[in-house]
Amino acid sequence: MSQKVLLTSKEMNIILHRLACQLVENHNNLENSVLIGIQPRGVYLAHRIEKILEEEYGLTGIKLGHLDITFYRDDFRRSDKPLEANKTRIDFVVEDKRVIFIDDVLYTGRSIRAALTAIQSFGRPKEIELLTLIDRRFSRHLPIQPDYNGRQVDAINEEKVKVNWQENEGEDAVYLISK
Repeated sequence: MSQKVLLTSKEMNIILHRLACQLVENHNNLENSVLIGIQPRGVYLAHRIEKILEEEYGLTGIKLGHLDITFYRDDFRRSDKPLEANKTRIDFVVEDKRVIFIDDVLYTGRSIRAALTAIQSFGRPKEIELLTLIDRRFSRHLPIQPDYNGRQVDAINEEKVKVNWQENEGEDAVYLISK
């Protein structure tokens, strides 16, 4: 097994600031927008984006939630081991809001499809956008594309993209792992 560094900590930081800037350009003060990190790994990215928006752009009152999609996935019954759900925390109304889903890696699109279904339990958003750190563009099973994208990666065959976060793995980095 080999791994190649796709993004260093410094490169990730630059990308995160660019993504936050794009959100400000399109949503101004985010007054009618909400950020929703998709559990489990999109939550790390969502919190980082929120921190940049608060510290760099002086935005306050940002609505940030976490959405668990475990039992909305179309493949959840195919697992041999029992699934363990994460917490959903959405303590605000999404009705008529501009929802921005945030996830670390867009791969097949199935997680986003599940998130689209799950969010309907909380109301009908005015609009839904997608922000991802990594877009594995040639691996899609569904016609889903990010509105905000950090980096496109052309991973093939059995290659895997692994995003490490300081809060979880002790470093900020993105790797391409080959078997």
